[in-house]
Amino acid sequence: MNSLIKLDLNVPTYWVKIYMSGPIEIAKQTLRSECLREGLCVTIDKTTYIYTGGEENGFVVGLINYPRFPQTPEQILDRANIVMLKLLEATFQSSALLMDPNISRWVSIRREEKK
Repeated sequence: MNSLIKLDLNVPTYWVKIYMSGPIEIAKQTLRSECLREGLCVTIDKTTYIYTGGEENGFVVGLINYPRFPQTPEQILDRANIVMLKLLEATFQSSALLMDPNISRWVSIRREEKK
């Protein structure tokens, strides 16, 4: 007789989102590589940014406190920062927005022009 095994895991809710422009397929490949490195579960959604003077395509990456790979908020935020930097490099972008329930942080790796 087969029996179903039910596993019920609960962890405190915490999330981080990374907002970026750039090619989503390259971002997906970068995320796949990062997920293989160490337990991680992310989401990625295609989006369009409309702003003063223009618009561009991009994506939103979500990191959550997934019960299969539980972590503290600090660990998730640290990992999100690592993922964000890898995505900036892989997609040749110069800025990103990192958001959690408490703060929104714009990060730029643009080289400032000397005047």
